[in-house]
Amino acid sequence: MSEASELTARAAKLDAADELAALRSRFVLDDAGDVVYLDGNSLGALPAHVPARMEDVLRRQWGELRIRSWEESGWWTAPERIGDRIAPLVGAALGQIVVGDSTSVNVFKALVAAVRMAGDDRDEILVDATTFPTDGYIAESAARMTGRVLRRVTPQEVPGALGGRTAAVLLNHVDYRTGRLHDLPALTAAVHAAGALAVWDLCHSAGALPVGLDEHGVDLAVGCTYKYLNGGPGSPAYLYVREGLQDRFDSPLPGWNSHAEPFGMSPDYAAAPGAPRGRVGTPDILSMLALEAALEVWDGVTVDAVRAKSLALTDFFLECVDAHTAPGRVECVTPRAHERRGSQIALRCPDAGKVMARLIERGVVGDFRRPDVLRFGFTPLYTGFAEVERAARVLGEVLG
Repeated sequence: MSEASELTARAAKLDAADELAALRSRFVLDDAGDVVYLDGNSLGALPAHVPARMEDVLRRQWGELRIRSWEESGWWTAPERIGDRIAPLVGAALGQIVVGDSTSVNVFKALVAAVRMAGDDRDEILVDATTFPTDGYIAESAARMTGRVLRRVTPQEVPGALGGRTAAVLLNHVDYRTGRLHDLPALTAAVHAAGALAVWDLCHSAGALPVGLDEHGVDLAVGCTYKYLNGGPGSPAYLYVREGLQDRFDSPLPGWNSHAEPFGMSPDYAAAPGAPRGRVGTPDILSMLALEAALEVWDGVTVDAVRAKSLALTDFFLECVDAHTAPGRVECVTPRAHERRGSQIALRCPDAGKVMARLIERGVVGDFRRPDVLRFGFTPLYTGFAEVERAARVLGEVLG
C-alpha cells in the first residue's frame, strides 16, 4: 500500500472511531464532499436549526408580538442569558459574562476599566506586540485617553516587562496568524504578582480549547462568537468580568442599558450590579438570538472532547502535509507541541496568496494572511479526518 493510500485508510478509521462525528449533522455543510471547509477560525458554519429559529423571531416575535417581545420573548434579558450559555465554554461561573457590541468595543471597555481599577499610581499598559491589529489600535487609544504609556511586548517578554508601573496587560490567548497558544495560567499569575490586571482576548480559543477563566483568576476577557462558536457573520461579542471585580468595574461607555434603573431615565448615571454593567445601548436582538440558537449545538458536548479531537485533527493534517508536499516547500509556523497550539495550522510559503486561491478553486477553503501565510482552521464539531487528508493531498498537488 502506498503512503497516500495508507493515509486515506487511516483517515477512514479515524472518522469511524470519532465520537464527535455525529455532530456534523447539526450544521449546514457540503454533504457531497465537494468542499473542505477549513476556515472556521474566521467564520463558523451555519447550525442547521438556526434558520427556522430565526423565522420565528422575525415572523412571530417581531412581526406579531412586536414591542411585547422585549418582555414576553425575553429580549431584554438576552445579553446575560446568552452570556450564561457561553460561560461553561470558557470556564466561567454564571453571572460573569454579558453578550453585546463588537470585540473591539469590548476590548476598549475592558482595558480602560482595568486601568481605572489599577489606580492612578500605575501609568503603563502592556499590549501583545503580535496581537490582531485592532487590539493594538484600541490599546493605543486607551493609553492616550487615560494618560498612560503604552508598551508593546511579545507574550514571552511580558514577565520581564512587568513592574510597579504596570496597570493592565492585554494579551491574545491564541495568535491569529500562527495559531500559537500562549500560557494563560502562567502569564495571568505573573501579571497578578506585579499587582496589575490581566485582560485576555479569546477570539481564537473559545469553543476550540479549555480556557479556565475562573480557575486561573483572569480579571477580564473578551471574545467574538462568529468563529468556533458559530454565531454567524458579525454576531455580537462578549465581555467577562470576574465576579470579585464587578462592583469596581467602571465602564468607559456607560449607557442606559447598563443603568441600575434603565427606564428611570435619570440624568445621573448609576451602574447596574453584576454583569449587566458591561452593557451599553440597545442590544442587536436579531443577531443575538441567532447566536443563542447556534449555541445549542454545544448541548451534550464537552470542551475537553473538542480539544482532544482538535489536537488529533491538527496532528494528522501535519503528518499528511509532510507526506504530500516536497521537503522545504512549506514551513509550519504553528508550534507542533500540543500545549503551544490552538486549533489552526499556519503554513508559510512564498506564493501563499496564489496557492490559497488555487486551493479554493479546488474546493479546499482556508485563508491567506499577508505576506506569506496559509491558515487552516479545524473546527472539531464538523471537520472530519478524511477532509483533512484530502486538504493536504490537494495542497501537495497545487504546490507540486
